[in-house]
Amino acid sequence: MIRRVSFICCLLSFVVPIILKAQSHYPGQHKGKFAIEDQLKPAVYSFDLDAVRLLDSRFKQNMEREQKWLATIDTKRLLHSFRTNAGIYDENEGGYFEIKKLAGWESLDCELRGHSTGHILSALALMYASTGDNQYKLKADSLVSGLAEVQQVLNQNGYLSAFPQELINRNMQGKRVWAPWYTLHKIYSGLIDQYLYCNNRLALETVKKMASWAYQKLQIVTPQQRSLMLRNEFGGINESFYNLYTITGNPEDQWLAEFFYHNEMLDPLKEGKDILEKKHANTYIPKLIGLSRNYEIEGKGEGDKIARFFWETVNDHHSFATGSNSDKEKFFKPDHQSAHLTGYTGESCNVYNMLKLSRHLFSHTADVKYADYYEKALYNHILGQQDPETGMIAYFLPMLPGAHKVYSTADSSFWCCVGSGFENQAKYGEAIYYHTEKEVYVNLFIASELDWKEKGFKLKQETTFPETGKMKFSILQSPGLQMGLQIRYPSWALNGALLKVNGKVLPVKQKPGSYLLISRKWKVGDNVEVDFPMSLRTVATNDDPDVAAIVYGPIVLAGEMGTAGMKSPAPFSDPKLYNDYYTYDYKVPSGIVTSLTLKKDNLNISVRPVAGKPLTFRTLKEGILLRPLYDIHQQRYVVYWKLK
Repeated sequence: MIRRVSFICCLLSFVVPIILKAQSHYPGQHKGKFAIEDQLKPAVYSFDLDAVRLLDSRFKQNMEREQKWLATIDTKRLLHSFRTNAGIYDENEGGYFEIKKLAGWESLDCELRGHSTGHILSALALMYASTGDNQYKLKADSLVSGLAEVQQVLNQNGYLSAFPQELINRNMQGKRVWAPWYTLHKIYSGLIDQYLYCNNRLALETVKKMASWAYQKLQIVTPQQRSLMLRNEFGGINESFYNLYTITGNPEDQWLAEFFYHNEMLDPLKEGKDILEKKHANTYIPKLIGLSRNYEIEGKGEGDKIARFFWETVNDHHSFATGSNSDKEKFFKPDHQSAHLTGYTGESCNVYNMLKLSRHLFSHTADVKYADYYEKALYNHILGQQDPETGMIAYFLPMLPGAHKVYSTADSSFWCCVGSGFENQAKYGEAIYYHTEKEVYVNLFIASELDWKEKGFKLKQETTFPETGKMKFSILQSPGLQMGLQIRYPSWALNGALLKVNGKVLPVKQKPGSYLLISRKWKVGDNVEVDFPMSLRTVATNDDPDVAAIVYGPIVLAGEMGTAGMKSPAPFSDPKLYNDYYTYDYKVPSGIVTSLTLKKDNLNISVRPVAGKPLTFRTLKEGILLRPLYDIHQQRYVVYWKLK
């Protein structure tokens, strides 16, 4: 049920919350930490991150680079803007002038300051769960303690931020301000994650006080004021309040979540209307995640229907072959991809949030299309968002022919996509496996081990995917009971599938876009081998069949175009400028090849693999080298070609 906010004194605040034996599938199960049980019985459950360990792969390598970056960011620097806001000066720490201040979106004159600390709290929690390494918990404990001190010194009814409440007041008055509730959302979420993943009780007490402040603060808002203030970006703070409500059972937290139901943006979706054109994409997507969370808690209502319509609309009509969307952060006119091949396409935060939404929708339905999308966006955008040379993060994934990725700096950028990027690289294990009571779903082909402790079942996945379409699953531990293994049969696997159990070939009757079910009493040492042969194909823009990307299996290939005219070593002349990624001139050289002569229904005639180099191809006529977009860094590329 999607509730509307009543601006009369909320009667729910006088109801004593009922404490239930809770189970929530955000983010996993985390038994014993929830006062409110989700009423929705999902089709599948996700595993907690601590049940999955990555083996060597590009994903684990990305994670390790992320770990090094997290280790270099000093806790004092992350807390500095918060302590400055509270007027805290500690001579034992060298005082105000001795701390090297963070720049970019974390500088003291930026209205979003503090958002990165929230993201990093989440990233440290996710990294701790993903690795079991106590160093991430210890660093997070220091951050939480520092934030709790700031909250106490501020002494403003639980308010906690790196900026004064005046920014909130401006938002409530409808005055110009960047996005204060968006920034607070990151801190709320970070503290909640610290409680869920690291069992930090101080984090929970701190965020509960923050919620109490917000409840008192927003009681005076009139319906007219609320309508005006919700036009300002508030991120996924509705999701945070729903998550907090399930933990606390406090009806004030539920009231806050419902306060941020944005009628203007969500009601048209309920009517099946695509009104996304010119809307800020990353403002929009989190609203649907919150709506999905409400649907899971209530177990009824229209939230799931609205979220599914939104997801399908974005995926089918507003996205590129990479799974990314938007141009200059905004949705474009439906089915007009070829008109938006610019240097500012594919904001990384959008993909981060679309993956979150996809996980919710997959858990509701077990529909393979959400898993197919997850794979596409994960490999073609998120994996290549990080520069393997420096570990830095790209804000956009440019579709402009001849453009290149532009990366952040270690302490002088801190854009929103740097913040969500900290989380992206820490939680690769979250969507590989799912389960029902008696089945394990394998959605992603990433080398890893699964330990389903409750069932006494351990599974090892060995693969070099996507270099090949082969993977091997070995049973390391089994309770000896009948159990199903559901292996995703990807929609791109048009050449069929080869399936073996303990070396014996089994017939495959299923079609691509489904699951291969193997059900048996598994024994230690049993193994399953699967091969999904990959092939080349084109993915055209919706509005022009002759403008297309070249794809191998699920992997978008891009043409290497060299480094002519690129700035070195850093792409930005001044990373302290907040929005210089919009003013960045790619200086694309004349003569960049943007057209290919191909036979679209048989690419093998004109595109050939390069011997000894996996996932590397060359066009025969033009001599263009094609490689996975996720592997092209520090040079120019072309994704979409004009086909002749």
